[in-house]
Amino acid sequence: MTYIVIMAGGQGTRFWPLSRKNFPKQFLSIDNSGSLLQRTA
Repeated sequence: MTYIVIMAGGQGTRFWPLSRKNFPKQFLSIDNSGSLLQRTA
């Protein structure tokens, strides 16, 4: 069984300064292989 987790919501303080109000954490690319949202979908 595959589980999918989309990190969203909250203030994003643990990913700050990478994650900001206008650039939420689901759009971050952690290892240059696509954003978290792209890798999940």
